[in-house]
Amino acid sequence: MSTVAVIGNVARDRIDGQVRVGGGPYYAGRALRALGRRGAILTKCSQEERRRLLTPLVCLGLPVLWREAPSTAGFEIAYHGEEREMTVEELGPEWTAAEIADWVAKGLAGAEWVQVAALRRGEFSADALAELARGRRIMLDGQGLVRPPVLGRLEPDARYDLAVLRHVAVLKLSEFEAGLLGGLDEEPLGKLGVPEVVVTLGSRGALVLERGRLEHVPGRPVEPAVDPTGAGDAFGAAYLAGRATGNGPVGAARRACGLVADLLAGRLR
Repeated sequence: MSTVAVIGNVARDRIDGQVRVGGGPYYAGRALRALGRRGAILTKCSQEERRRLLTPLVCLGLPVLWREAPSTAGFEIAYHGEEREMTVEELGPEWTAAEIADWVAKGLAGAEWVQVAALRRGEFSADALAELARGRRIMLDGQGLVRPPVLGRLEPDARYDLAVLRHVAVLKLSEFEAGLLGGLDEEPLGKLGVPEVVVTLGSRGALVLERGRLEHVPGRPVEPAVDPTGAGDAFGAAYLAGRATGNGPVGAARRACGLVADLLAGRLR
């Protein structure tokens, strides 16, 4: 069984006036715990936010490697059904190729699959991803392509560096992100040049593109409507866990859709 790891900045999320932990490391970690999988979590935030944000992350029971950073990623989030509006309050730190070759590489020892939970463009450069991909297969979150490093209301765009995708084995996109990058059909998704592309569709499931073939995996709607924050990160972790245990892309996506539905419905913790 291959080991799965998650790397990215923990975030300070403000939702309905309440501040809570956010970011891929937390929500992906919840998914790995629900699956009973061990996996390292590597993350950064400021010293000032360490107690508030790292405590719930450590309480997941997974190994956490933390390094102090000069800033903490911060967002204000408002939901309108399954759609959300976001304001960037603070930009999180970047991850350099040098630190990935140093302490990150030590923390990733034994990990064959790595979920890169980028929150914005520039957090992980092409060089950093190249270093991460040495002997590993990495999944990149589409937020790392379309979210510009700008404070204020989040206005995604497609002005990303093409070299960023050169070493990516799996690209995970939301439906909105896929639309920005060209659309939901085989041709535009195939032009991204990534071996596997997975598009999450919320309650409608996911699309999986592998070897030029696009397949829809049905989802399981959750009633009543619940807070979907972190669902994409949880999906990504479950998808990689499925791939690491030998499932193909479609089987892994089916498993991930089921896990996310169970998490949102409160059937798993």
